[in-house]
Amino acid sequence: MSRTTSATVLLAVLAAPLAAVGQQTTERPPATPLVAHDPYFSVWSTTDKLTDSPTRHWTGHNQPLNSLVRIDGKPYRVMGNDPRNVPALEQTGSELTPTHTRYHFSGGGVAVDLTFFTPAFLDDLDLLSRPVTYLTWTAHSTDGAQHQVSAFLNANADMATSYGSQPVSFSRQQTAGATVLSVGTKSQDVLNRAGDDLRIDWGYFHIAVPQNQGASSVVSTHTAQGFALDGTMPSTDDIDGPAAGVKEIEEMAVMLPLGAVGAQPVSKFVMLSYTEGFALEYMNRRVRPYWQRDGKAVGAMLTEAQNDYAKLDARGDAFDKQLTADLTRTAGEHYAWLCTLAYRQSIAAHKLVADVDGQPMLFGKENFSNGDIGTVDVLYPSAPIFLFFNPALLHAQVSPVLAYAALPNRWRFPFAPHDLGRYPLANGQEYGGGEQTEENQMPVEESGNLLILVDALARLEKNHAGIDLAQKYWPVLTQWANYLHEHGLDPENQLTTDDFAGHVTHNANLSLKAIDAMEAYADLARLLHHDAEAKKFSADAHSYAKKWMEMAREGDHYKLAYDSPNTWSQKYNLVWDKVLDYNLFPKSVRDSEIAFYKTKLNIYGLPLDSRKDYTKLDWELWTATLADNKADFDTLVDPLYKWANETTSRVPMTDWYDTVTGKQVGFQARSVVGGLFIKALADKPLADRYRGKVK
Repeated sequence: MSRTTSATVLLAVLAAPLAAVGQQTTERPPATPLVAHDPYFSVWSTTDKLTDSPTRHWTGHNQPLNSLVRIDGKPYRVMGNDPRNVPALEQTGSELTPTHTRYHFSGGGVAVDLTFFTPAFLDDLDLLSRPVTYLTWTAHSTDGAQHQVSAFLNANADMATSYGSQPVSFSRQQTAGATVLSVGTKSQDVLNRAGDDLRIDWGYFHIAVPQNQGASSVVSTHTAQGFALDGTMPSTDDIDGPAAGVKEIEEMAVMLPLGAVGAQPVSKFVMLSYTEGFALEYMNRRVRPYWQRDGKAVGAMLTEAQNDYAKLDARGDAFDKQLTADLTRTAGEHYAWLCTLAYRQSIAAHKLVADVDGQPMLFGKENFSNGDIGTVDVLYPSAPIFLFFNPALLHAQVSPVLAYAALPNRWRFPFAPHDLGRYPLANGQEYGGGEQTEENQMPVEESGNLLILVDALARLEKNHAGIDLAQKYWPVLTQWANYLHEHGLDPENQLTTDDFAGHVTHNANLSLKAIDAMEAYADLARLLHHDAEAKKFSADAHSYAKKWMEMAREGDHYKLAYDSPNTWSQKYNLVWDKVLDYNLFPKSVRDSEIAFYKTKLNIYGLPLDSRKDYTKLDWELWTATLADNKADFDTLVDPLYKWANETTSRVPMTDWYDTVTGKQVGFQARSVVGGLFIKALADKPLADRYRGKVK
């Protein structure tokens, strides 16, 4: 397959506006994040050893990043399984923290660390949006002698294509302090397709190499084999492509000499980046990544990232230590580990962009489901991570949905929409297909979700921004509250967020959401001084709660549906009654449910309900948070910890799995795992402290 190239293709792109912390290897991620930024720029390892498989996009498609080291002239692999004739350096350990992934290797008298660092700080939108992951090699002698060490990295065009036969162009450019190798498709068909199992094929993947590190870089073929053979690479680029008829694939490669390495560690790093110009469409207007809202050039962004490396890495270490310690203190080591697994995954299922006025908008992709964008019943379970760290980011998700729902010529129903389209095109709802009818919607589900989340924003967001949001969209919020008042106590045959389980009539858990949402609306009415509405909806919410207990009760627990005897289900929607202090239901409801759930546990967790053995990871944590003592919480959470370390489904953490076999049923790499932070959110002093750091 021949791929032609151009030495000048990216000149315009680069200039245009546009000691370790964490858990040790006794804890084994289902898959390990290496580069995790957004639904398109997301690379993972799916094996315990980094050298046992190629690195992959979260969809499972190969996006190979390969790294070798030479120690005293002998080559070893430290990332990827290519070249296969080069032995792997022994991996002695690995560590995963919220912002770092570290692998430890040893051999030939040298210890080598390979570290991926993504400064995913939710209180800093510019950094969060900056599409840069730092990859660092660190080596030191372990036998008292000095050893000659060099490191190598290569990547091919799979990082910038959606399928293998797309013609590409490579380029080499210079920034103020780095050499930048780049690759992208020749067509650059921007925002050309929407869907789930897709990779990006517009924009450019970059490897930026600081010039002060003595590194050499090249675009050529067989770069790894050459480095393994004699420690060198071609002296000139082959960026015009291979000769006609030659089926060889060019690679971008970097060699970094660490020199004579002794007891003192020596480090070199590169930056991995992806820039795309236009990132999404919202209501048929193209929008740019948030970092590029003021026209910042790609080269300037990379220079800033290079200059920030040392201080950001130190900040990341401090953040990792503090967050892990805080989560452990509030809910235990097992909970802290689950949140560590969830942190980068949840963030990387979103894209932060700027609207035409520069305001942030955050769009999630419904990964490995149907690829929808701005899905309300996906941003609902992921909300706790944003409410805990920075509610403004939840505001940035909810606001575009409310704006769409307020357009009478676009949304005609008296309840909330399910989504905004299919990623990356947020131009209007796609769910259900064909003509939109009430039957293929989720009326109670989505209306309840948005009312609860807007109330949470009104409570927790700084500078009254959440209250202002409620005021701006008060007519649609009122319409939805009235819908829930009429249909929420005893829902008709409707889908819920667990739509894979099918329609359920008289769904008790869905009714809980509606009742909570009515109290959320009453709270918003109080904040906006609509006193009569506040009084009415609060009184009716309390009345509905009493009726719910009568209708759903079955002996020592509450049923799946009012008319379904000998059933049960996780009542995870009840969590907001506790977290937001609605106090609609007595503590005895939570206590009886928790006691009952403890009798239904399987080896890997609590089933979603009485119909199947499968469960949802996010809902399990919400259900566990209903417990009022640590022993009960641990009883429900410990099986999840066991599952995360033992599941044979080696994918970016699924949220839908079988509690008996531990195997994935569906879904992976989804944002909803941000819901695991619900327990941390329930620790109000801790959550207040983290929100206080928001700039």
